[in-house]
Amino acid sequence: MGAMWFNFNVMSPAFQTVALIGRYNTTEIAESLLDLAGLLQQRGCTVLIEKETAANIGSNSFTTADYAAIGARADLAVVLGGDGSMLSAARHLAAHGVPLVGVNQGRLGFMTDIAFSRMRETIELLLSGRYTIGERTMLEAQVLRGEKEIFATQALNDIVVNKGGTGRMIEFLVHIDGQFVYDLRSDGIIVATPTGSTAYALSSNGPILQPNVPGIALVPVCPHTLSNRPITVSDRCVIEITIKQRGVGARLHVDGQPHSELAPDDKVIVRRAPHSIRFVHPPGYSYYAMLREKLHWSEM
Repeated sequence: MGAMWFNFNVMSPAFQTVALIGRYNTTEIAESLLDLAGLLQQRGCTVLIEKETAANIGSNSFTTADYAAIGARADLAVVLGGDGSMLSAARHLAAHGVPLVGVNQGRLGFMTDIAFSRMRETIELLLSGRYTIGERTMLEAQVLRGEKEIFATQALNDIVVNKGGTGRMIEFLVHIDGQFVYDLRSDGIIVATPTGSTAYALSSNGPILQPNVPGIALVPVCPHTLSNRPITVSDRCVIEITIKQRGVGARLHVDGQPHSELAPDDKVIVRRAPHSIRFVHPPGYSYYAMLREKLHWSEM
């Protein structure tokens, strides 16, 4: 029997419809984004470009879509930017089950697995079916003022209560599953997912949690009592943070973005979100290799 030859260029891509999302200042990445769109189209993919991204790069050559349409139609979303871009995309798309992969055009890039210099070849590998998928926990938070919900949101990295624009410590009560934990005076507290454990929580001496650990880290920020240490609790817990009178000027941040001013007696309720976000990892991905690279471990 003679040799059998396959034309891989005509094989159906592993992801039929791919959305492209650029970071806020997308004019800097317009050329690479359009280059990637052309590659995907050549491979037989339907390409969607997120609406604001398309407006920023001035492209009308491809179909544009808002996040709702991307959530309904896309099999994969490729984010060109940094961790902030990935966080934003995750908040928009997690409920739709659309997996994400990031091309790093930011700084550290804990969540953006694809190096910009290897974008084309790595995307080719993903389209050929060579990838793994990791699930990442998300949080949901609501702010109660009395019995009324005044704000609700979700986060991939963290929910943070901090002192806002004041120069003084704030004071708040922390309960977990209805049980009193402590009355804390500090600059704030970080409630972080395993993904967020390598972000603000890490800079505040919090623990690093492997992504599949079913836990949530509570990390005080500059506590008045130095014995108030970070703790990790089950991700089935419900965490309640109640602002006291000394908490005047407190503010809620979500994934590093300010979202709500908090008043005395406001309650911030944080729990695991009902949905997770899925990250697509290229061949050879290793969480520990990523930590070694980003945190400069094992350097001589």
